[in-house]
Amino acid sequence: MPTYTAPTKDMQFVLHDVLNVTKSDIPGYDELEADFTGAILEEAGKISSEVLAPLNVVGDTEGCTLENGVVRTPKGFKEAFEQVKEGGWPGLDMPEQYGGQNMPYVMGTAVGEMFSASNQAFTMYQGLTHGAASAILAHGTEQQKDTYLPKMVSCDWTGTMNLTEPHCGTDLGMMRTKAEPQADGSYKISGQKIFISSGEHDMADNIIHLVLAKITGGPEGIKGVSLFIVPKILVNDDGSLGARNGVSCGKIEEKMGIHGNSTCVMNYDEATGYLLGEEHKGMRAMFTMMNEARLGVGMQGLAQADVAYQNALEYAKDRLQGRDVTGAKNPDGPADPLIVHPDIRRSLMDQKSFAEGARAFVLWGATLIDQAHRSKDKDADGLISLLTPVIKGFLTDVGYDMTIKAQQVYGGHGYIEEWGMSQYTRDARIAMIYEGANGVQALDLVGRKLAQDGGKHVMAFFEMVKSFIKENAGKDADYDRDFIEPLKQASKDLQAAGMYFMQNGMKNPNNALAGSYDFMHMFGQVCLGLMWARMGLAAKTALDGGTSDAAFYETKLATGRYYMARQLPMTATHLARIETGAETVMALDAANF
Repeated sequence: MPTYTAPTKDMQFVLHDVLNVTKSDIPGYDELEADFTGAILEEAGKISSEVLAPLNVVGDTEGCTLENGVVRTPKGFKEAFEQVKEGGWPGLDMPEQYGGQNMPYVMGTAVGEMFSASNQAFTMYQGLTHGAASAILAHGTEQQKDTYLPKMVSCDWTGTMNLTEPHCGTDLGMMRTKAEPQADGSYKISGQKIFISSGEHDMADNIIHLVLAKITGGPEGIKGVSLFIVPKILVNDDGSLGARNGVSCGKIEEKMGIHGNSTCVMNYDEATGYLLGEEHKGMRAMFTMMNEARLGVGMQGLAQADVAYQNALEYAKDRLQGRDVTGAKNPDGPADPLIVHPDIRRSLMDQKSFAEGARAFVLWGATLIDQAHRSKDKDADGLISLLTPVIKGFLTDVGYDMTIKAQQVYGGHGYIEEWGMSQYTRDARIAMIYEGANGVQALDLVGRKLAQDGGKHVMAFFEMVKSFIKENAGKDADYDRDFIEPLKQASKDLQAAGMYFMQNGMKNPNNALAGSYDFMHMFGQVCLGLMWARMGLAAKTALDGGTSDAAFYETKLATGRYYMARQLPMTATHLARIETGAETVMALDAANF
């Protein structure tokens, strides 16, 4: 059975050596001393490896079952959920006013990676609740916050988001779910939603559904969409649970992965709902939840890649196969371990350099969210808005690829279920699809985010990279060669791609959209290049200062050099593809495919 070890040491390195969180002026960051963050991460790592990880295979093999309208979760899930609740983990970064611990979002993100890596399907129950609570916190009335948030922050009640319908996915303006206004100010919600993660289960006393619907008589299309709070069980004025609402689970979807999470078809039959936010402004409220979810999904790509890598590494060290071409490394045994072979090393280095770079990227993104929310910094908000589709799209695409590489290390055993590697690949696959398929993320990046606020935020990103290069170049020849020069070239490629879109996208928008997927990956590679340059600098500084843990920092430098030399040059390939424009992409008539 696969195992999981929480990467707490690497998280501490990113938080303190790279991001220097205690030196930040973001409110609350001065409390993030290394001993404090270390204690939190160690405890989260313990529950991840000892409680959640052993249930990962259980959830995959048992799945969820629907009996008389009630979904039964896999064996052990309810007990584990209680342990997570008792530890206060669901409310780690939620306001104290509603029972949370008010820690920065960056700490919730680090803990979330561990929980997702150990058991993604399980962690989705609390993750979606966090997103729904965030939407209510941002857009709800005081009464709505007081009614729902204390129970949701504790996960006594869980939450969902209901967007997709059988006939429409991304094009939400086509939705048919209706909301009929009632005399008491509530609405009757009728319609069907599909692919609803955690839509029905037996681990909470109530489930608070956030449902997109169109108010009768409202505008057509997306402008007529509103967001509603629709509890599974209605809540009385005194906070107690009342009558069952007109919402039910019609079916559990049979899926490729995340079997331990109940992905439901939800039926709303004149269910009582309450408007969240303004009429016909549902997408504004839902995006609070969707943007948080997209960052969380990007983190899932990293998490599955990391746990798959951990197990592939152990297998490569243990499995004897063939001899090292430069001379036997295990002369007393029948063969050498797999890890001696260059092709296995290449695969493992791809995985390791991605996981560590992606971790830094995700945690940096979390600090931008803290800066935007805690410091009311509009520039930080604009930058993380720009980076959100990159985090979601790039990290889930590459994270999935890395689970396949890990599976490949096992050879035939990677394809056999008893070794557990296929689950990581199957679970990682959904992350490329839900919360907006990655092609949509690329279109959002190129079609909306680049031009947002007159291109201010993408220009700020380029200036950030340029400033980093200028401040740190010329101090050390090896660092310049290994980190600065590759980052400089990759950044130039990214800027050239942006210039191509500006010059050619106006006369033919397809020239930009045909290159959007390459651009998203290119942007992601530059972001990881920036992270590795920052991590390389931190490692070099530690070594120059006479650290007592030289092996850790030397390993970090070697891993970073690998990424900069073997992965970052892919930006040139993406640029070449982008600059071919739309002609070859759009050449065939639909009938000729």
